[in-house]
Amino acid sequence: MKFICSSQILSEACMNVQRATSTKSSNLPTIEGILIKAENDRIMLTGYDLEVGIITSVEGRVEQTGSIILNAKILCDILRNTPDDLVSIECDDRLICKIKSGDSEFSIMGFSEADYPELPSVSGGFPIVIGGEILKDMIKKTIFAAAENDSKVIHTGIRFEVGSSNIRLVSVDGYKLAIRNEKIDYNGEEKVFVVPKKTLNEVIKLIGEECETVSMIVASRHILFECGKYVIVSRLLEGEFLSYKSAIPTTAKTQVRVNTRKLISSIERTSLIITERIKSYVRCIFDNESIRISSTTALGTANDRILADTEGERVEIGFNNKYLLDALKVCDTDEITLRLNGSTSPIIIVPDDDSSLIYERSFLFMVLPVRMN
Repeated sequence: MKFICSSQILSEACMNVQRATSTKSSNLPTIEGILIKAENDRIMLTGYDLEVGIITSVEGRVEQTGSIILNAKILCDILRNTPDDLVSIECDDRLICKIKSGDSEFSIMGFSEADYPELPSVSGGFPIVIGGEILKDMIKKTIFAAAENDSKVIHTGIRFEVGSSNIRLVSVDGYKLAIRNEKIDYNGEEKVFVVPKKTLNEVIKLIGEECETVSMIVASRHILFECGKYVIVSRLLEGEFLSYKSAIPTTAKTQVRVNTRKLISSIERTSLIITERIKSYVRCIFDNESIRISSTTALGTANDRILADTEGERVEIGFNNKYLLDALKVCDTDEITLRLNGSTSPIIIVPDDDSSLIYERSFLFMVLPVRMN
């Protein structure tokens, strides 16, 4: 195998593909590498850690077709430091690979393509097509509520519900829940599947200017995302997802309409005396057209007050400041509505719109309260 191509373009592509390679030592060292295949003046790059795969290709002058697996970290480090605009990669039958750029030359050992694990095949069905920036926004508004570690592995992913002209993303852990709805042009069969958080983090990193739309092809156990020049293949999570609709209160004894930015700023101010070592919570009192927010720790006390349009019963309730801020910071409306049912029920954060069902609003966030002293 021998080819010549742009150092910068190859380096950028390899760094993106590297994120799908394994970073842990294993009995299968090939998954720590990038599979390189050169043919028809295209260089195809593949990274696959047995859970997520990223595939792309770049243009180049292929002088001899072939393939090799090179350690991803070493390859990316070399390409990032090449002195010339062009790089030449040549491999012989002994799997010794020479990388040349300008006056620099490296010789590294590779692996045969025959030792690389086969990526799952994902085909068939009606593709789900959605705007790249819309999908990116939907993931960002829900991924914060997906569990990091959970006895139910399925909650470490985001649930996709795709039906006629609508897509809904849902995530949940033991303390918070997030829902994001969007209208799309889709007339295929209804699909429900859960994608790992790790995969979706890679998807949003690859959505850029050249990725106006993302196409998703869903199989029984795997999903394929086509995003510009990149293809992402991932396993799906299996199990029973939380019956979230029954967990969301449909009525509210107290409703509060408040400026989103002012509420975030107030919670941030009163959280200044809460640290990683000195944990506490923020106490919120919703009453008399205002929200009073306070916190108390070994460092001292903090108090603040902002105006709000309050209807219904007075509520005094406590929250983990980080969980509440995580939800508020992904709200993209100037004003939000807070729905409460006393000091022991979760708070619901929604935009002001006219959806008849609360979980059909463009976004919904639910945060559980903490027990106050």
